[in-house]
Amino acid sequence: MSSVGRTVQSRVYRAGVYGRRPVVPVEPAALEAAARRRMSEVAWAYVAGSAGRQRTAQANLDAFDRHRIVPRMLVDVEERDTSVALFGRRLPAPLLFAPIGVLELAHPDADHAVARAARALGLPMVISSQASVPMEDVARTLGDAPRWFQLYWSKDDDVVDSFVDRAEAIGSEAIVVTLDTHVLGWRTRDLDLAYLPFARGEGIAQYTSDPAFRRLVEARAAAPRPADEPSPRPTPAAVRALHSMARHYPGRLRDNLRSPLPRAAVETFLDVFSRSSLTWDDLARLRGRTSLPIVLKGIQRLDDAARALDHGVDGIVVSNHGGRQVDGAIASLDALPAVVEVVDGRIPVLFDSGIRSGADVVTALALGARAVLVGRPWVYGVALAGADGARAVMQHLWAELDLTMALSGVRSVDEIGPDLLAPGPR
Repeated sequence: MSSVGRTVQSRVYRAGVYGRRPVVPVEPAALEAAARRRMSEVAWAYVAGSAGRQRTAQANLDAFDRHRIVPRMLVDVEERDTSVALFGRRLPAPLLFAPIGVLELAHPDADHAVARAARALGLPMVISSQASVPMEDVARTLGDAPRWFQLYWSKDDDVVDSFVDRAEAIGSEAIVVTLDTHVLGWRTRDLDLAYLPFARGEGIAQYTSDPAFRRLVEARAAAPRPADEPSPRPTPAAVRALHSMARHYPGRLRDNLRSPLPRAAVETFLDVFSRSSLTWDDLARLRGRTSLPIVLKGIQRLDDAARALDHGVDGIVVSNHGGRQVDGAIASLDALPAVVEVVDGRIPVLFDSGIRSGADVVTALALGARAVLVGRPWVYGVALAGADGARAVMQHLWAELDLTMALSGVRSVDEIGPDLLAPGPR
């Protein structure tokens, strides 16, 4: 039974007697502001930025303001259970670390910091295809903590197969296929800085550590370059980019600076990153490759939810990629209830895009989510305090979830339903 809310709350107040404050700000806006001061301009733009005019990202946040919790009184909530079952495992809370790429922009420990936080809390980490650290190294840091793997479906089938095989080998408990990023959205903040981390070799460690991808790189490096390929005059920025490519490629930096492989790896990645020709029929190929649960991330439409059921997937994540892909898209929370209705309990429906507090978690669960994926908040924690920051952010969410349940007359996650929310406008 959970007492995490009072435990975390009491720890903070007791430490305050001795003049100590939390390792990262608890209030969401203060957390974000502190992280912005700490992060570089390009790191902040990449992590906090979204598509176009940022309207979808704002819509994700605004959607929570349209729902109000109506607490129940005189319910015995002395003992509460925040745990939830997913794919045969009982998790201590309905919280997962969402897949976030290029974490080296936030902190030198990158994915290791998140893995240590996940391990300390016993919460699942969804390892990103765009990680700064190979999945095998992340798995070692995770120890016995649960892990899922997020798959960006490459244009090269051998790379897809190899990623899935590696994900199975490290003990992943689900494959999360991200559907909404087969091309990058129009991310205005990154474009204004002319900054794409992958073009500098950042965030492609899953690829440069992959045998199938490395074969593509070696073939590309060995091929003669077209005679008419332009050779622009080097600039200081270009020299720094080439150094970054060499530093991120496996092997000694000195050797990589003289090798064509680091640049070939970046060019190969940009060629094969993700597949826009992917269709529902391709899911059968993935099912033939793995017995792991297949979860589709990025579902917003009712007909897509129905197709997911028809194609035998094991879970859905209602998500708009935190607003990073389509400007002016529906808020993820607004899409959730109708998807839940279509699925009708046949598979778990998870949620992400816009979670900033434990009360937000309660709202998403009340609208039918089985669990939520949290992204930007814990990245801000990583930027401020590494693993301790990520752990603190998720602990704060968990604690507020627990206390909100107590104050709303709810004893378990299973008791959180639509009747906990005020009726919507008629």
